[in-house]
Amino acid sequence: MAFESLTERLQGVFKNLRGKRKLSEKDVQEVTKEIRLALLEADVALPVVKDFIKRVRERAIGHEVIDTLDPSQQIIKIVDEELTAILGSETSELEKSPKIPTIIMMAGLQGAGKTTFAGKLANKLVKEEDARPLMIAADIYRPAAIDQLKTLGQQINVPVFEMGTEHTAVEIVRAGLAQAKENRNDYVLIDTAGRLQIDEKLMAELRDVKALAQPNEILLVVDSMIGQEAANVAREFNNQLEITGLVLTKIDGDTRGGAALSIRQITGKPIKFTGTGEKITDIETFHPDRMSSRILGMGDLLTLIEKASRDYDEQKSAELAEKMRENTFDFNDFIDQLDQVQNMGPMEDLLKMIPGMANNPALANVKVDERDIARKRAIVSSMTPAERENPDLLTPSRRRRIAAGSGNTFVNVNKFIKDFNQAKKMMQGVLSGDMDKMMKQMGLNPNNMPKNMDTSAFEGMMGQGGMPDMSALGGNMDMSQMFGGGFKGKVGEFAMKQSMKKMAKKMKKAKKKRRK
Repeated sequence: MAFESLTERLQGVFKNLRGKRKLSEKDVQEVTKEIRLALLEADVALPVVKDFIKRVRERAIGHEVIDTLDPSQQIIKIVDEELTAILGSETSELEKSPKIPTIIMMAGLQGAGKTTFAGKLANKLVKEEDARPLMIAADIYRPAAIDQLKTLGQQINVPVFEMGTEHTAVEIVRAGLAQAKENRNDYVLIDTAGRLQIDEKLMAELRDVKALAQPNEILLVVDSMIGQEAANVAREFNNQLEITGLVLTKIDGDTRGGAALSIRQITGKPIKFTGTGEKITDIETFHPDRMSSRILGMGDLLTLIEKASRDYDEQKSAELAEKMRENTFDFNDFIDQLDQVQNMGPMEDLLKMIPGMANNPALANVKVDERDIARKRAIVSSMTPAERENPDLLTPSRRRRIAAGSGNTFVNVNKFIKDFNQAKKMMQGVLSGDMDKMMKQMGLNPNNMPKNMDTSAFEGMMGQGGMPDMSALGGNMDMSQMFGGGFKGKVGEFAMKQSMKKMAKKMKKAKKKRRK
């Protein structure tokens, strides 16, 4: 997972603050020294680290921390705010042309992921804005790049303009723009050539394409796994092209985070998107505040909710909720729900987006085995249509047949069916508003819920078909019992409160828009 090594190291640093009622100047010096080492180990550029530590020390040595009764949370708050500042402070949206088309030009070294990103961005624009983009294949040195872009275009049903490798990049872009104007495409994405290293020939070609196309955005696509070298590449491209934004690819494989923490500060250009995996949907708008929360192990509820609202079919959710309420939820529905959850990404990554869970010891070794999911699918696939719709038909002899047909043991089939029935009962308790029953099914004691928390709030959340209304959980909740004691409990409680404040504001804005 992205930034995993840095997150673990910072958590270790903050542990030293446990139990301190006040911080002396010496304490602050020790903590910031450890943070400095953590950032350098994460391959963050030295000038960035020096500037960051200087600002944290200036704020921490003042009254802001030393006079507070709970310095651990205050130090985390300062580090969070300074990390957010390094990452860009505010989310940077795409610059759009007042008249169509909006032209977006991709640039970068070979292998950074420009072509893949062009496909991901086109798909995102289609899904979120109902846009009609056109992709132009202007990499004339690598025929495979043209084929790759055409394949991506077919996959997402987006047209690709190409003229092979016999024409110059400028000629291809000129003809592509003419077609976009004729077809009234609202976005044009230009996939340009890359090199193994920066050279004058590459830059001259890119400058010529820029002069012709006059793009609204020049996005530099950078491989985040090359660490702080990404900042040097970005600086050189910026000097030559005056880029408008940055895209960090392969961020799911970068456990250190040096590129993300260096590139914005050194170039002064905003990070606009991140590539989080190999799928066409694995692209995220870059939010500095959310990324800072993830780095500090405080989760990212807003991104989790956005993923759910984007990837989870609202109508299907409503139908499933109704089936659960009526106790008619069957194995066909289970497979549908499994598909929707899997579309959101790896389960262990989703769990780490929940505040306080990123470094929970119980999740340290949590890995959702894809083979286990495949076995469950095989069990359901080995059932007859009648058995899938009516689990009560599954007698021992039928279960033996299913075990043989799916390549599982009789014990595994029995356990799967037992787990399914228990989950079904638990969800029925939630949807009927019987929270005590649901918590007992989960092995939890209802008396351990937060003191000021009205469990009836969950009825409104879960009783609807769409996304939960998290604003129902507002108010002055005592979360200490939910997250436990100690430093991790404080971090979880602090992060949850911060996230819920942001969510409440967002939902109020959404309600105002709907009323208008």
